[in-house]
Amino acid sequence: METDLSNFRSELSRIALEISQQLDRLQSEKIVFAESCTAGMIAATMGGVPGISRYLCGSAVTYREATKTDWLGLSPEKIKGHTAESTQVAQDMAELVLQGTPEATLALAITGHLGPEVDDAIDGTVFVAVFQRGSLEMKMIDNRQCRLKTLGRLERQLESTLLALRCLSDNLQRISPERPA
Repeated sequence: METDLSNFRSELSRIALEISQQLDRLQSEKIVFAESCTAGMIAATMGGVPGISRYLCGSAVTYREATKTDWLGLSPEKIKGHTAESTQVAQDMAELVLQGTPEATLALAITGHLGPEVDDAIDGTVFVAVFQRGSLEMKMIDNRQCRLKTLGRLERQLESTLLALRCLSDNLQRISPERPA
C-alpha cells in the first residue's frame, strides 16, 4: 500500500509544479479553491510549490454542509435538493468562492463521497467544477464527475486531489496568455 501512496505523492508533486509553470506562462491568472472531500489537500499540494503565492489566493475547506452554507453562502435548499455531493453543489461552490475572492480569476471546487457507509451507487464518486471570471461575468469552464478507483480513505483523498489538479491543468492549457485580467 505504501507504494501506491508514494506514487500518488510523486504524481501530485509533478502536476503541482506543472500547474505553477502554466500559471507562470499565463501570469494574469489567480486561483482559489473550495474543497470538501479533499479536506484542504489541493491547497496543501499547491502550497508545496515555491513561489505559488503569486497565483494561489487560498482555499475554503467546507467539509460539512453547514460550513458550505455559512462560509460560501450555498443555499440549504440546493443541498437538500441535490445532496452536498453533486454536480450542482460543486458548481455552486466554485462560483461562490470565486465571487468571494475578488483577486481570483479561476475557482476550482470539489465535493464527493469517499465512504464508507454510503450507497454503492455513489461510493467513491467525486464532482469537480471550474469557474472563470471574465470581464463581464463568471462562467463555468469545466464540470466533471469521476468514479474513484482506490478504496482506502487517504488513497481516495489523494486520488481526488490528483483528479482535481489534472482538471485544473487541462483548463489552464486552454487559456490564452493574452486573456485580459
